[in-house]
Amino acid sequence: MGRLGGIARHDRSRGPIETLDHVSVTRALGVHGDLRGAIRPGKSGRRQISLIEAESWQAALADLRLSADQILPWHVRRANLLVEGIRLPREAGRIITIGKTLRIEVTCECDPCSRMDEILPGLKAALLPDWRGGVLGRVLADGDIAVGDEVRIEQ
Repeated sequence: MGRLGGIARHDRSRGPIETLDHVSVTRALGVHGDLRGAIRPGKSGRRQISLIEAESWQAALADLRLSADQILPWHVRRANLLVEGIRLPREAGRIITIGKTLRIEVTCECDPCSRMDEILPGLKAALLPDWRGGVLGRVLADGDIAVGDEVRIEQ
């Protein structure tokens, strides 16, 4: 088991990231107030929510050999949820449970895009190995979540 270390959302493409202590996540809207959460008609919602491991983020930054004043917060990755102390599944179809009721189906790897190099040169390459960029998923069951909630991988 792990824990939820952070929650973030942005309401428009390239918009500012807002970090939160708690949020409602639903099948209809994903992370409440996030641009990518609502499933459009005719779409599968496979990119509805994004998660990244704190440990993978730290490993990517370590590869870049940054000085203390260059270290970036996790949310510049533009992921919705930061998990700590747990390895996210590296395969589609696995289920992640957060808090009491939120269930997310992993749909694919969250490949880092060129935007990462706009943030910091070399960040995209540092996020490429071993799914360090995180996972994408679709919400299966609604839930209200908060930083500190338990994160589990269903077997």
